[in-house]
Amino acid sequence: MSRNLTRIGFFSTGLCTYWGQFAGLLDKLTNHASTIVSWIRETGGVVVCDAGMVDSPQEARNAAFKLKESAVDMVFIYVATYSLSSTILPVVKELGCPVILLNIQPGPSIDYKVINSLDDRGEKTGLWLEYCQACAIPEIAGVLSSAGLKRSIVTGHLSDGTTKAEVISWIEAAKVVRGMKDNRMGLLGHYYCGMLDVYTDLRKVSATFGTHLEIVEMDELATIRNQVSEEEVEAKLEEFRKKFDVNPNCSEYETRRAAKTAVALDKMVAAHDLGSMAYYYEGSAGNVSEDIVTSVIPGNTLLTGRGIPVAGEYEVKNALAMKIMSLLGAGGSFSEFYAMDFEDDVILLGHDGPAHPLIADGKVELVPLPVYHGKPGKGLSIQMTVRPGDVTLLSVCEGPDGVFLLTAEGESVTGDVLNIGNTNSRYRFPCGMRSFFDQWCEAGPSHHCAVGVGKQVEIIRRIAFLLGIGVKVVK
Repeated sequence: MSRNLTRIGFFSTGLCTYWGQFAGLLDKLTNHASTIVSWIRETGGVVVCDAGMVDSPQEARNAAFKLKESAVDMVFIYVATYSLSSTILPVVKELGCPVILLNIQPGPSIDYKVINSLDDRGEKTGLWLEYCQACAIPEIAGVLSSAGLKRSIVTGHLSDGTTKAEVISWIEAAKVVRGMKDNRMGLLGHYYCGMLDVYTDLRKVSATFGTHLEIVEMDELATIRNQVSEEEVEAKLEEFRKKFDVNPNCSEYETRRAAKTAVALDKMVAAHDLGSMAYYYEGSAGNVSEDIVTSVIPGNTLLTGRGIPVAGEYEVKNALAMKIMSLLGAGGSFSEFYAMDFEDDVILLGHDGPAHPLIADGKVELVPLPVYHGKPGKGLSIQMTVRPGDVTLLSVCEGPDGVFLLTAEGESVTGDVLNIGNTNSRYRFPCGMRSFFDQWCEAGPSHHCAVGVGKQVEIIRRIAFLLGIGVKVVK
């Protein structure tokens, strides 16, 4: 199976005793299962391993072998009718991966009149058993919980669009988790000295997300940069003009310097197959490394827009949060709290350094900065505002009990922002600015977060479930 495809397991459950008692029941349930499997396949980017109908201990063993051999990331169990928990427990225990119990009826309700009009009570029972999902769910869920096995439940019916959307949401969450496992994060440079909240346990975050952490060197980037051709610089300058609104005050020297570094960054990312990066460096004045690090912002912004998010200040946790948002197709721009506007009940977030151009309100502006505040040197920077509309904030956090996600939904709103060569946007939250800020800080994150567009909290809950970590939501 392809490294980039999410592997989804599926099987139906029932009681083998029924098939000889109620004619046509098994065929009906198999057709219902096929409908759900088609939902899964429609999402694309997945491989479905369907173990069929598991209705006996022997079939349970066969299903466990097949699904385990396929190395599935997650399993949907369609509880097609009543099924013994003793049939399900061995499969789930053997696999050791998250399972989602599908409590999905064929329709919104039983046709009572049709069933009650029949004379044969056996035939009536057979029609009822087609709708008997809810009978088995408490038994199966309770047994799995007592065994310490992860499970969640989707409840609905086949003709309900909400039910289908919930199933698809689980698949999208699984794709993100697979994407994080396949992610190779480059670590370039070192932490911003004294910024203790961004320091992280690399072993712990790698174990949590499955992300490989690749340490890359400034010397390597310098060597690559020295070999960049003039033709490559010209091509990158053309990309700058296409992707950015280049401020006329940007000098040719700084623009070419940034373009050369951007080409080198592309080559280093390709050489190490990186899917994200965290960086920071200072270097002594006049050193080649300082020359590089003061010219990375445009190139890192382009990388972020290509789905390779880059976080400054060596903020590994935030690079992970940005990658989650990127995999969701929501953007994920590097941000921190800038100021509060009590008159308009909004809070300003932004950051110097790379941004996510795909969520900007208009074209990202490339501007000169005479000084990088709190950092050495000068050069080009990015100025942008997140487009108005729904947004989600996400932070990967480390607490006393391990890694967890912190998230909140709000709105990017129009209004005055600071045009200081940084990203800068105004955000409003349903609970009010004061309550939001206090709740967010009390959760214990670092001071950075990833901002993405759309309402993503529910799928972030599912991502946390699949990862086996906690999630805190500010409301």
